[in-house]
Amino acid sequence: MHFSDCIVLSGPELQPFHCASFRVEDANIVELDLVEPVQRIESGAMVLMPGLVNAHTHMGDSFLPDGATGLTLEEGFFRPDGFKYREIAKLDRAAHVDHMSDALRYMAATGTVAHVDFREQGPDGAARLKEASAATGVRSVILGQFDSVPFDLDELTENMAGLSPDSLAELEAMLQIADGFSESTMNDLTDPAWKEIRELTDSRGKARAVHCLENEGYRNVSLERTGRGDLIQAIELYAPDLIVHVTVANDEEIERLARSGITVVLNPRANANLGLPLPPVAKLLNAGVNLLLGTDNGLLNSPSMLAELDFTYKLAKSQYGDSIRPDPREILKMATSNVAKTRWGRELPGALTVGGPATFSAMNFHQAHLRRSAHILASILCRVTPADVLQTVRNGQTLYQAK
Repeated sequence: MHFSDCIVLSGPELQPFHCASFRVEDANIVELDLVEPVQRIESGAMVLMPGLVNAHTHMGDSFLPDGATGLTLEEGFFRPDGFKYREIAKLDRAAHVDHMSDALRYMAATGTVAHVDFREQGPDGAARLKEASAATGVRSVILGQFDSVPFDLDELTENMAGLSPDSLAELEAMLQIADGFSESTMNDLTDPAWKEIRELTDSRGKARAVHCLENEGYRNVSLERTGRGDLIQAIELYAPDLIVHVTVANDEEIERLARSGITVVLNPRANANLGLPLPPVAKLLNAGVNLLLGTDNGLLNSPSMLAELDFTYKLAKSQYGDSIRPDPREILKMATSNVAKTRWGRELPGALTVGGPATFSAMNFHQAHLRRSAHILASILCRVTPADVLQTVRNGQTLYQAK
């Protein structure tokens, strides 16, 4: 695979360069002949950029686009009776795998090479997504969730019970298939259960993630039960690799996040679609928190990272309150090179370098709305559409090729 006379976003800083020759052999980049840096183009170009990573999805409900319209967070997404759980239960396995495969193919067509999924339905749910991932070539980092909440309300209130033998067996079975464990909120399990999960995932070398502070209720319930807000509980008790949402994080919580070094995944479009507060992107950037982006539930959003980047960039500019900040590259890093700071960084460095994985997307900047871009990175965030994606490649294998 060879490209010549193109523009490449080079290295983790995503610096655009004119490139005389970009050559791939097997799974790696073997030649990257960079000529000079460039910010604007005059008459079009092909632009090669790292493949996008969607750091928070729920592919299990991707079969029902906009099905959560008019529903609250609780009505749509909370177990056991939330709309998505009722609808997922109606699908037979083969149809479900097909629906998830279609969503993954769409992701590839919009420049995404990998995603991190909070997969419902226990071990079988993880196996379904693994099958869809194998069929499409899109890398699915699968974080399994218990098929049903292991505790009743009284047990959660007392906060003393550990996982039952059946739940431990389910967790073990999940970790045989999945890359790790996720749970909806810290309020879904007891403190002893969280400790057991941390110990078991550590012993198996598996990842952990959780939603925190999606609304004030998450914090309030946790304070009532444990004397700590859910974010602080997660940091101290569970030590996840990823914390998702933090839409209502206050200054003290943001400071704790920054000190913890835990990566945060923001989902601004999903939050907006549910009428929730928008995440404090500017404050998190200023605090130095490592940020990723995700599109969240298929019931709420298309799994297009191009749309997420556009929305997040403009949200951050509004929060900063001026036309200067943030630098567009700081937003684009949230879907590319910031992944290098996580446990998946070797596999998904989010950067194009000689010797690194050939994982990239080719964008058509010959299109009329792009061919005279005065700022290539800003145009990627704000103007590139799915129709401008020419090719998506992961580890040298083409996942999508425009016709």
